[in-house]
Amino acid sequence: MISPFFHHLFKAYQAELDDLATDSEGNNILNKRLAQRRKETQFLLNMLELSPEMVAVVFYDAFRFSNPRALQDLLGRDSEDLPDWDDVHVNVELAAWAEPLVNSVLGQDKGAWFMSVAVALEFMRTKLHQYDKAGSGRAAAGDDEDHDGEDSDHGDDEYLDEDEREAREQEAAGNAWLTEQGFDSKD
Repeated sequence: MISPFFHHLFKAYQAELDDLATDSEGNNILNKRLAQRRKETQFLLNMLELSPEMVAVVFYDAFRFSNPRALQDLLGRDSEDLPDWDDVHVNVELAAWAEPLVNSVLGQDKGAWFMSVAVALEFMRTKLHQYDKAGSGRAAAGDDEDHDGEDSDHGDDEYLDEDEREAREQEAAGNAWLTEQGFDSKD
């Protein structure tokens, strides 16, 4: 099961990524904005506890999950019950580019707690499509591979409210129509 803490925080994380993803003309600029955020990490560290979703985006695609089953347990925990980074990092492989960012975070009072949060949010983002629709919170059997680089923007529909779901459906339909008319897909 996914705890209320991660259920709500993931919505905020997804919204933060959505805000970063496109410019006012609809162009995909996520990588550019993530690079900018990573340069601002020292400033963002002030928001570790207050707005972890705003800081966690700097770790977008920073983790490969070597033990998904152990990380599933993490998603069921509340904020005050999270294990520290020392217990979590044995279940993930960290991208080399992210090591200096992790070291900066771990130098903060709540840094070890935050790293557990960041891993959980990224795990949800990349693996959420594997969770069954019944909401049991268990990954699909036998599918423990990491889908590195695979974007799962629409894999979290079961966590969206009706307006958000409808907006995504309309956007997908509009994108499909534009593609049929010969325009390049926004995806």
